Amino acid sequence: MLVKQKIGNIHAVHIQNRRIDILLLEWYETNKRILHKRTRDGKDLVLKFLTEDPDLKQDDVIYQDDSCLVMIEIAPCEAIVVRPENMYQMAALCYEIGNKHLPLFIDDEEVLVPYESPLFNLLLASGFQPVKDARKLLHPVSSSVSPHGHDTSTSLFTRILQLTNTPRHV
Repeated sequence: MLVKQKIGNIHAVHIQNRRIDILLLEWYETNKRILHKRTRDGKDLVLKFLTEDPDLKQDDVIYQDDSCLVMIEIAPCEAIVVRPENMYQMAALCYEIGNKHLPLFIDDEEVLVPYESPLFNLLLASGFQPVKDARKLLHPVSSSVSPHGHDTSTSLFTRILQLTNTPRHV
């Protein structure tokens, strides 16, 4: 089954008598443009988001027919969890994590980062009180920094598509 776009969130889609099938994704798979996965019920899916960033979220619906719909579920993973005590500690914590170029997630008053032992030990040695826990990383902190250089007008993927679609003159 081929999926090229999101339909919407489960809270905005009319379920009616459809069965809900789950596509379990890891946090790092939510922005992949091309992905081959199998749902909980065993349906093979190919996700191809070629014209837009998929930005898949918990409870997004990516497929529906008369009898079922497929909904995204983000799998829990090992995470470093820190609850900063004040704004100064929040700034210092985010600086340390950002300096390592690691993804950062916020959940209520907690800062979450995918678990890495060296970062955990650094935060512990720096006076933070990190905890290792299994969490769903649902709310990434976005930034305006482009991971592929300073030209934010086009992504690397977009530039590759443009190169491959440009007719060559011989």
